[in-house]
Order: sequence, then C-alpha cells, then structure tokens
Amino acid sequence: MLTLSEQTPQRPAAPAMTFDRMLERVRYEGAYPTRERAEETVRAVLAALGRQITGDERVDLAARLPLEAARAFTCQIPTTDPLTGWGFVKDLAERVGGTPATARWDTGAVLNVVADLAGRDLLDRVLAQLPPGYGLLFGRAELTQAA
Repeated sequence: MLTLSEQTPQRPAAPAMTFDRMLERVRYEGAYPTRERAEETVRAVLAALGRQITGDERVDLAARLPLEAARAFTCQIPTTDPLTGWGFVKDLAERVGGTPATARWDTGAVLNVVADLAGRDLLDRVLAQLPPGYGLLFGRAELTQAA
C-alpha cells in the first residue's frame, strides 16, 4: 500500500517572503521614496543577477524568491562570460541609465534581501560560482588570500 506522500507529488516549499514584503524591505533598506521605485530596482537588479548565475544555483535561488521576483531573475539568459562584482555594478548602471554609485546602492539594497532569502548554504554556492567582488554586493566580507 502506498503512503500519502508516495501518492501525492511533492511541491517545492513556498518562498519565505511575499513579493510585497520583499518590496517593503528593499524600500526600507534602500530608502526609496515609493514602492514603485523599489519595484523597479528589484526587477532591474534581479534581471542583471539572472544573467550571471547558472545551473542548480539558479534553480535553487529562483525557488526561494517570491514568484514575481523569480520571474524577473529567470527572464534573462545567463551569459557565458560572467562579470566581476564591479563589472556587474557598471553594467547595471548602463542598463538603467544611472551612475555606478546609485547602481551600487540599488544592488546592495536588493541583494541583502536576496541573501536572507537564499540562506547561508545556497549563498555560499552562488558566490563560489561567481567571479570576485560579489560577496560585498550581498553584504558579506570578501576575504582574499595574500600571495
């Protein structure tokens, strides 16, 4: 006889945060004047991040994001030549028509929330896949070994 868990397909766990709550956190952390500005920032940063992450880390991170955020993250085809952290910020600034300073601010406001949603283990895997410079964007110290 089959147990209930064997009969029922398993669904992935629901994200720990709604999209509205995510926008509230980003708006607060980024000190954005409106919810709309926070949403534009979330969508732009997640689309840019979606161009950088591949494989299981991409799938696992998308599963931890609210649905609307996951769509923004996965709507981009990953690049074959990932950018460094600084390159990511400069690319984002060019795409949204801002300065590197505002793009860095926007990136930090969004990726700090993403880091919380990802959790430590997944974030470690994501950072291991990316070129140098992303640790700071996610609110982590980035240590390098002396030569």
